Amino acid sequence: MLGLAEEMENQKKEIESLVKDSVFFRAMSNYNTSLMERTLRDISEYWVLVGKPDIKVIEGYEEQDVINRLVEENLLIKMNDTEYPNSYLYRSAPFDVARSEKDTYICTRGSHDDVGPTNYWLNTDEAIEIARTNLEGAMKGKTLYIVPYWLGPIDSPFGQGGIELTDSLYVVLNLMKITRVGRVTAKPIALSNSYVLGMHATADLNPEKRYILHFPDENDGMGTVISFNTNYGGNALLSKKCHALRIASFRAKREGWMAEHMMMIGIREPTGRMTYISGAFPSSSGKTNLSMLQPPDDFLKAGWDTYLVSDDITWMHPVNGQLRGINPEYGFFGVAPHTSYKTNPRAMDAIKRNTLFTNVGIDSRKCPYWEGMSEVPEGLIDWRGKPFDGTDKAAHPNSRFSTPIKEYRNLSPDYENPNGAPVSAFLFGGRRSDLMPLIMEARSWDEGVLFGAMQRVETTAAAIGKVGELRNDPMAMRPFMPYNMGDYFKYYLEMGKKLEKPPRIYNVNWFRKNESGGFLWPGYSQNMYVVKWILGRVNGEITDAVETPMGYVPSLDSFDYGTIDKNTMNQLLLIDRKGFLEELKTVRPFFESFGSHFPDELWETYYNVKSRLEKW
Repeated sequence: MLGLAEEMENQKKEIESLVKDSVFFRAMSNYNTSLMERTLRDISEYWVLVGKPDIKVIEGYEEQDVINRLVEENLLIKMNDTEYPNSYLYRSAPFDVARSEKDTYICTRGSHDDVGPTNYWLNTDEAIEIARTNLEGAMKGKTLYIVPYWLGPIDSPFGQGGIELTDSLYVVLNLMKITRVGRVTAKPIALSNSYVLGMHATADLNPEKRYILHFPDENDGMGTVISFNTNYGGNALLSKKCHALRIASFRAKREGWMAEHMMMIGIREPTGRMTYISGAFPSSSGKTNLSMLQPPDDFLKAGWDTYLVSDDITWMHPVNGQLRGINPEYGFFGVAPHTSYKTNPRAMDAIKRNTLFTNVGIDSRKCPYWEGMSEVPEGLIDWRGKPFDGTDKAAHPNSRFSTPIKEYRNLSPDYENPNGAPVSAFLFGGRRSDLMPLIMEARSWDEGVLFGAMQRVETTAAAIGKVGELRNDPMAMRPFMPYNMGDYFKYYLEMGKKLEKPPRIYNVNWFRKNESGGFLWPGYSQNMYVVKWILGRVNGEITDAVETPMGYVPSLDSFDYGTIDKNTMNQLLLIDRKGFLEELKTVRPFFESFGSHFPDELWETYYNVKSRLEKW
């Protein structure tokens, strides 16, 4: 792909000699010799370009060695081993702390129209030339780490393999935390006869030459990602947003399934019935908290509980007329600020062990600290390594924790199910201080797709840019959609037609505020009351709901809303006719930006909703 094919045959033999003792490659050759040959050619091409560095194949058992090396290089700080055993702090470059959307490109051999107005685009040949220019000699004197990984349960027919080539031990350690890596991936990768190729180099971290390049059509149609001049998670952990969302979404459209920026949990009722729901929320908008929802004490005592499948990304395949979801990941890469024992006690319990913290503060006892966690401790050092004086944040607003998913105690019994779990509901939501009610059920699949397409949310610190501005973020997929989003809406509509039992679709909003700026809804564990109503609807046990032009909202007679007073509940469930008409007017230019790609069917739904509001 990088244009060095004529040199590769001799170099491939040299690479073979360097990796011949690798358990991964020996195992791969036992199952699929031709794929192993192709893999060696891919690696050879990159190895030559970056300056023939040393090579190390990650087999999956080297985590402590990687940690020791990072500690020796003063890149990791060991945390309090009593309170946070086997946990460490990493500080990134202060200008490399979040996803950089302006540097993220989808590269095709067609035109910008392929990817639509929500993406940055480059012609494939131009992008390859940019990569070659910037990567030439970038790893001379370093080590190239070969990290094979698998997304999904190891024996799942819905899983996918990847191989990331990187010079960053921080990336290697993160991949070992959040994916299945090394020798265990050889058989599933070989039998699938494919993998996503990821090439990453920290280079000199020059933000002016930072690129995250996606090539969904290359690598025999399985996709390639090239990333350089960055070492931040979402830009450098190529298994995550790059593979599991952007490349996977492109492949999902071609193959007839869905790769979504969604959490997924199972809710067990006192009867023992388990119902699974999924939800799309932009980063830092409560998705992790909902995925790890701990019900209030009265629910727990009555026999209710929740079980995690996924906190961030869900792959869903139609099986017998119903979507079944798996979590492609094996760990959490979660936002730390405002995670606390009040907001997410189950996350706080999970991250107490085997966790890699990035850009959080650290106190005199070597325990992590971030805003919203607790009172400010003594002797606090901020995320830049300076004494905390209160003039800035102790932790970066996008600071993170990387934790193996096995540390989470309420993992779903279907987490490792190779065929996934059935999804009964989709939730679309995000930070919105006005207009959107607490809970609203779409009248149909098509109107639910309109809910998702209309989603406008307040921006967060997960991406570079101004925080708190409203922007269109359909289905929480705007930063991760690799093809024209108008075609994505059409694909959503088509998926609904294929399913005998499509998930019911809901809009939720935990963040609506009153006139004085306070939140109307307490959120966190209290969100269980909303989840309970959704379960009653999808299981056919709550038939009493108030029909509005936008859909159904709970009647207060059928909605268990805890201790909130009725006046507040009426505000939370209010459908503002004028406000929604203005919202439809506001999103129209966004829809029009997709031109002929925006489906006529969705325009028809748009005008039906508008007409109902006007007559209401």
